[in-house]
Amino acid sequence: MVANGRKPEPEVGEEAAGWEAAAVLWVGRCQEAGSVVVAPEATAMRRDVRILLLGEAQVGKTSLIMALVGEEFPEEVPSRAEEITIPADVTPEKVPTHIVDYSESEQTDEELQEEIAKANVVCMVYDVTEESTIDKIRTKWIPMVNGGAEKCSRIPIILVGNKSDLQTGSSMETILPIMNQFSEIETCVECSAKNLKNISELFYYAQKAVLHPTAPLYDPEEKQLRPACARALTRIFNMSDQDNNQILSDEELNYFQKSCFGNPLAPQALEDVKMVVWKNTTDGVQDNGLTLNGFLFLNTLFIQRGRHETTWTILRRFGYDDALELTDDYLCPPIRVPHDSSTELNHFGYQFLQKMFEKHDKDGDGALSPAELHSFFSVFPYMPWGPELYHTVCTTDKGLLSLHGFLCQWTLVAYLDVHRCLEHLAYLGYPIFSEQDSQIHAITVTREKRIDLEKGQTHRNVFLCKVIGSRGAGKSAFLQAFLGKNLAAQRESEGKECFYSINTVQVNGQEKHLILHEINVETEFAKASDAACDVACLLYDVTDHKSFNYCASIYKQHYMDGQIPCLFVACKADLPETSPQHGLSPAEFCYKHRLPPPFYFTCSGQGPPSLAAFAKLATAATFPHLNDINLGAASFWIRVALGATVAAVVGVTLYKVMAKNK
Repeated sequence: MVANGRKPEPEVGEEAAGWEAAAVLWVGRCQEAGSVVVAPEATAMRRDVRILLLGEAQVGKTSLIMALVGEEFPEEVPSRAEEITIPADVTPEKVPTHIVDYSESEQTDEELQEEIAKANVVCMVYDVTEESTIDKIRTKWIPMVNGGAEKCSRIPIILVGNKSDLQTGSSMETILPIMNQFSEIETCVECSAKNLKNISELFYYAQKAVLHPTAPLYDPEEKQLRPACARALTRIFNMSDQDNNQILSDEELNYFQKSCFGNPLAPQALEDVKMVVWKNTTDGVQDNGLTLNGFLFLNTLFIQRGRHETTWTILRRFGYDDALELTDDYLCPPIRVPHDSSTELNHFGYQFLQKMFEKHDKDGDGALSPAELHSFFSVFPYMPWGPELYHTVCTTDKGLLSLHGFLCQWTLVAYLDVHRCLEHLAYLGYPIFSEQDSQIHAITVTREKRIDLEKGQTHRNVFLCKVIGSRGAGKSAFLQAFLGKNLAAQRESEGKECFYSINTVQVNGQEKHLILHEINVETEFAKASDAACDVACLLYDVTDHKSFNYCASIYKQHYMDGQIPCLFVACKADLPETSPQHGLSPAEFCYKHRLPPPFYFTCSGQGPPSLAAFAKLATAATFPHLNDINLGAASFWIRVALGATVAAVVGVTLYKVMAKNK
């Protein structure tokens, strides 16, 4: 006999036949091992399982191990069996299993405690014909194994009633009170080493207790899911609710079933599942679909009926470990980014994110309100984007997050912190809903920049521009102007200080993302990598020549001898320009260093600011090998040079005339 779990749960109802049919169909396939259902793809988180057999002398611990290995009852039984390792390929869960015997006559108390500490599960064996061995389970063995341990850290226990061939009845009447007293007891198996009855089932249940533990999922005293389990299943429900209407339709249930178990459900099977829920809940089925309460009820039912491997299959498919935390492998799969390469979302990533955006845009206005954005991030453990979001990307006229701004923000995260981007995609369930091994599928790692320079072309679509300038030069206004805000609009939308902005610009007919990063004036470039970027914007105030001198100094220190293209931007161009009292003018400085002439910029006009400066920066980043000026074709510089020569000649002539008159 195999007794699984506790006394019958009264709140479940007695829909035995309907439940069994629905459960088997839900799981997808049934592998009989007593009353065991093994769900496919029930990926175990452990690499191996260690089973320890304890109990009074002569209850048959060693005989059980030898009967399993030899598939026959041993004629001669040693006092203790050597440790047995069962290879992964012959176990139901495909996990190596170590079986350890205990002999009170051969081992000390210290050795026993060491074995208990190493065990993942303990099989407590008793003789069904000797009630004293049952009593020792309660008074001696369970306190020895779990005495003083917290509920969450107790070792799972399998009760094993051996020598069932010597008794016509069952020991369950005596065992059930013990099972109800100790929540760490997973199940009780009555078996016979002599008749080989339920031997493989015994060790399967032991393995299952480790790979699919009940304790993290269910509180048998309260007869309900534990909070962490309920939270994880609620998140999975919300992710699986692809149209965001709080109901899993037949189509969504089938997608969920196929994702977790490999097979869709037949129409009748779907109806059977919903019928079980409908008969046992008041609000589990609505509009012919499964509600969250119905989904939680089904999983509670799985666990109460001893089929918790089904719930574990669901949890592990969605990245959860035994502690109901998302695994590092799921959140951050390894990705190699060579030096001087960058990371970008590709079209797979953008397609997925657009679908997620549309799912949460409930009113269909093409934007996410704060409430809709909160709904979007409900499957995250934290809110990853703060108020600075609305000063980093473009928004609608009403100040809401548009699809364009939404995708730009994801582009920014993918470029600046690809590991955080992978984590965020994992929270959204990218591997499950894109049917890929991991979210790395959504990321493109670009080739190294040195290769781009050698080839004279780049395939990159995202570029980083560092905006450098003295305090008050207009850097923040420049970043906000990139988002289409003139000076008046910026004053109206003042908020949290933001050092990044991102938008798209056209470069030779192709759309490129440009990231502007404002460099704080107090920030010093401690090492060469601090100055690294795709293009540098050296921004100065036309009314303050000291502002230009600061930019010139930065250029000489960090960019003059490098290959990073630079553009001097003359900000506040609507105001009168101040001429230098000595030294080179900005135009002369740029000419001397073979740089493009200063680009004059202002955002104080009535309409949206011009994007010409940003297009020029993106073009310079796209074609860094064309950084040097072709002086033969630069008519502007020819005019500057001729003008300077003429001015010098006229100045010398005037000086001679004045000196002669004196």
